[in-house]
Amino acid sequence: MKKVIAKVEYDTETAEFIQKKTFGAFGEASGYEECLFKTPDGKLFIYGNGGEESPYPEENIKRVSAAKAAEWQAE
Repeated sequence: MKKVIAKVEYDTETAEFIQKKTFGAFGEASGYEECLFKTPDGKLFIYGNGGEESPYPEENIKRVSAAKAAEWQAE
């Protein structure tokens, strides 16, 4: 998935995959997954995808700071 945020392109195909977290079971309406990625120039983002009752009823990318990424990894 690609998304442009503040004139910066975030692309799951070209970024480095770092970690994945799954919440709920596959197929659950409230289940979802989040994946942390790092762009070639060092920007971090989370790709989310899930069921219709999840925080990600549609695929989405959100950028995160290094501090937020570390916090996300520690959860």
